[in-house]
Amino acid sequence: MKVTVAICTHNRAKDTREAVESVLAQQVDESQYEVLVIDNRSTDGTADAIRGIQERPGVGPERVRCIREDKLGLSAARNRAIREARGEYILFLDDDAVARPGWMGAIVDVFERDPAIGCVGGRIDPVWEGGEPDWLPEAFKTLYTVLDFAPRVVEMEAPRIPFGANVAFRAALFREHEPFREDLGRVGSSLLSNEESELIGRIRRSSTVYYTPHAAVDHKIDRSRISRKWFLRRVYWQGISDAARGGRGAAYMLKQALKIGPSALLLLLSLPNPQKQMVQLRRIQYSNGYIAGRLGWFK
Repeated sequence: MKVTVAICTHNRAKDTREAVESVLAQQVDESQYEVLVIDNRSTDGTADAIRGIQERPGVGPERVRCIREDKLGLSAARNRAIREARGEYILFLDDDAVARPGWMGAIVDVFERDPAIGCVGGRIDPVWEGGEPDWLPEAFKTLYTVLDFAPRVVEMEAPRIPFGANVAFRAALFREHEPFREDLGRVGSSLLSNEESELIGRIRRSSTVYYTPHAAVDHKIDRSRISRKWFLRRVYWQGISDAARGGRGAAYMLKQALKIGPSALLLLLSLPNPQKQMVQLRRIQYSNGYIAGRLGWFK
């Protein structure tokens, strides 16, 4: 089998069903792929929603598989997908994303250019369910998992990485590399991250990482996230995540601490401009999060 499309989900039955439907609509030989849904301890009828798809003529439980993973956490769910996958390539699609036509084929085309390519990511376009916020600077949209890296197929060199909403790996890599670190990544309501950047950093020791704009997905951004409060919480947890991943010494923590005062002053000067204000608030929140992460002051 060529492809396993892995969709890891926790209590997003409706979105997961739409994600699966977008994969089944791909113009690809049915014998060449499977859809693998990892139900990460959902309580909202996710398994029933997937069963409804499986029972349709021409689908069945082999083409769309649903496996329950009781260890809560995105990394644990993704690692279960890696263990269960039967495809040569594992394509991860977020449960709140919808694959565009041609998505699967575009990713496979890049992998088959060169066996040294170990990871491929694609474009991620936002669907702002509450309307795009006017206070959000363009450069900060990546924190909402938005990615438009290049207009053509190119290698993504460090430190740039694809995002987990639309990323694929050559399955054979996991015979030589450990999978996702389970002490990183979302668990419950926490916004801990960096499981993808940590894994891709290790993969780069033996393989290359590519981006294709032709494998695009639409990523739904729930209206509950389109607020300054959520955004600053996301930034704070990015600081914690960077500290948890490690690799930086005490000097970096001191550098972050020294940024807080000047940023607070610049914040006062930028109050009439919401985007400039957000630049300074982001710096303060990231520094606070990094310090909290280094000192263990978070839950």
